[in-house]
Amino acid sequence: MDGRVQDPVAAWMKTTYNADYVDTITEPGPNGILATGDSQRSESIKARVRISAEKHHSRVVAVVGHGDCAGNPVPDSVNRNQVRTAVDVVRSWGFDVAVIGLWLDSDTWQVELIVPDESESSRSHPASSAS
Repeated sequence: MDGRVQDPVAAWMKTTYNADYVDTITEPGPNGILATGDSQRSESIKARVRISAEKHHSRVVAVVGHGDCAGNPVPDSVNRNQVRTAVDVVRSWGFDVAVIGLWLDSDTWQVELIVPDESESSRSHPASSAS
């Protein structure tokens, strides 16, 4: 939900996946929520990803973590590992989307791909991100 993350992620998704639009599913610390199994909040995220995938025809979902996260105040190494775990959780939902993991350093706000998609067929389609 951190506003410092939204613009760099949307720009990266548009450039990397040739997307015209990026749905943004905001939540404080979504990677932590998904990785630790907070079922009520995970179900809320899942419902919003479903809308993005099924109604907006998004083809890529990015789970995003970043340094200095107030909603998930853990060391960066833990935060990054939670992105990896959260990607596995989102993939397990079975939506017809590629799922990637992104990291933004709190000093540079540059996007780093830490979990790539499993296929290149997701390119040239709308995208969504959870951050």
